[in-house]
Amino acid sequence: MSPTAIRTTDFLDRLKADLQTLRSITASEFRPLTDEQLNRRPSPGKWSVGQCLEHLNIVGGHYLPSIALRLRRAKDRGSRPAEMVKFGPIGRRLVESMRPDDAARPQKAPQKFAPSGSRLPRTVVEVFSRQLDELLNLVEQAREVNANNVRIPNVIIPLVFLRLPDQLELLVVHMQRHVVQAERVLTSTVRPESARE
Repeated sequence: MSPTAIRTTDFLDRLKADLQTLRSITASEFRPLTDEQLNRRPSPGKWSVGQCLEHLNIVGGHYLPSIALRLRRAKDRGSRPAEMVKFGPIGRRLVESMRPDDAARPQKAPQKFAPSGSRLPRTVVEVFSRQLDELLNLVEQAREVNANNVRIPNVIIPLVFLRLPDQLELLVVHMQRHVVQAERVLTSTVRPESARE
């Protein structure tokens, strides 16, 4: 996404398309996995597909209710959509650092966002699917308010409040990053023959 202002509808349309792609990948690649495949790690200390998804579920569990609450408050105040989306400098830096093309540079997840176990049930995939649907719904709700004026508290740095466009995009690129990671795990553990092609 551009670091400068872009049309609100274009920005939200791109987020929606990205989320629909993630939904498709989840349905075709992660939902069919067995418990064993879901929990297979590429090596000790590396996350399994299930752990990648559980990490995203934990992050979503912190942010999605907060976004929903602040969108509801904005609607109750009579907020009207802005034609252009504006981004904040901190939000831009966070988004750019999280992009999947920067996935070669590993980042350590804060402990409260780390997966809780090494044997996860298949419901981790269903929870992730529901969170994708919920985030799609929140992106649609963002069309009804001035997203530039909605601020979302950062759960890692409590004094930082990101603009809603930055927070929505950060969640999407974070999901993309870990879905790419999960696909690499699949290639190395479940479909090793495709890694040699």
